[in-house]
Amino acid sequence: MKIAVVGTGYVGLVTGTCFAETGNTVTCIDIDKTKVEKLGNGEITIYEPGLEKIFLRNLKEGRLHFTTSLSEGTEDAEVVFLALPTPPGEDGSADLKYILGVAKELGKILKPGQYKVIVDKSTVPVGTAEKVEQAIIESSGAAISNGEKDSHKGAFDVVSNPEFLREGVAVDDFMKPDRVVIGTSSEKAKKVMTDLYAPFVRQGNPVIFMDKRSAELTKYAANSFLATKISFMNEIAQLCEKLGADVDMVRRGIGSDDRIGKRFLFPGIGYGGSCFPKDVQALVKSAEEISYDFKILNAVMEVNQKQKLHLVTKIKKYFNDDLKGKKIALWGLAFKPNTDDIREAPALEIIDALLQEGVSIAAYDPEAMNNVRQVAGDKIVFAANQYDCLKDADALVIATEWNEFRTPDFLKIVSNLKRKVIFDGRNLFDVNAIRELGFYYESIGRPVISQ
Repeated sequence: MKIAVVGTGYVGLVTGTCFAETGNTVTCIDIDKTKVEKLGNGEITIYEPGLEKIFLRNLKEGRLHFTTSLSEGTEDAEVVFLALPTPPGEDGSADLKYILGVAKELGKILKPGQYKVIVDKSTVPVGTAEKVEQAIIESSGAAISNGEKDSHKGAFDVVSNPEFLREGVAVDDFMKPDRVVIGTSSEKAKKVMTDLYAPFVRQGNPVIFMDKRSAELTKYAANSFLATKISFMNEIAQLCEKLGADVDMVRRGIGSDDRIGKRFLFPGIGYGGSCFPKDVQALVKSAEEISYDFKILNAVMEVNQKQKLHLVTKIKKYFNDDLKGKKIALWGLAFKPNTDDIREAPALEIIDALLQEGVSIAAYDPEAMNNVRQVAGDKIVFAANQYDCLKDADALVIATEWNEFRTPDFLKIVSNLKRKVIFDGRNLFDVNAIRELGFYYESIGRPVISQ
């Protein structure tokens, strides 16, 4: 099948590469000429484990192409995926200008008698597919196909097909999806999408067809529910700290209930990234537009914002509110491991708060330092490795749970730190082991270990 993917960001590049991996001919389109040239020359522009290998393979085999021309890239495509950004506006609502802008351009270049399925892959508010249809129609006068009117100029169907990719394991998520959600009422579009996804669901995972509005809401509901679980456990962790309970024990106790499940029950310093913050905010805004007060999600956002600074409160208390002149070593900058994404990363909030207190910061992250350097400049020091940033630091703060931080060389930590003090925002270390090593150790929802 010939496929076009408009947008070469995180979702677009993974989507295009994975479709090429199953034998399709894919053309990815982006207005950023520099990015297109890099990708065409084999230089991948995002960090995602497992992606580069299949990206280079499909580029070499001629199944993956890149262009800045929308008309060229979509000319022979049977399916056109819109994988464009939907950044939050000032009021929190999703900005659809990129998607609707491309939809209008598509309307101008659709050819007579050539049926296409236009797929909304971006996370979009309920009703967006209808707006995309209308934008195409208004710019072209095209007729929407109902399976019988294929001969009309530029006949097309708009489908909602939300992505459920987790950064760090996106390739596996795409190649072996838990489910594929497709919103359409067109039998012709259903057939095209069923054929397209058949190689990915051979083990029997479901392709779930529904109306477009339900598909659009499904993505927001899924991410908002997971964000709710995270904030709930962070609230439980706060209670554990005040009541003398251990959140690890509580987590195991409730996670064994199959109605609740074990995933997304790990407390920490809040969620971040490109999806959860934006999607929760957008769903709340959509609710406001129809005069519905989404109380739970408003609370989720409030809890998450406070949780991002929870470690800073602990640090200030330990140093008796006198942080001026102190040096803090920071492990982790990305919002989660196995990505270089720093969007809404809790580490950035921690850095800003500590800098305001007169702290100097030395940081290390395996992948995200270049991205942070672009926004922080020389406000902090970037270390060559996780141990260099510890030199003469008054404390170590852990903000991202990279695997290499889980079993460090504690002798190196002791020899470099000025004080044996750790503030762990991801509960990486065993409390009893840390006690035996003689550290002052504070984590999230667990007992404080004093020296």
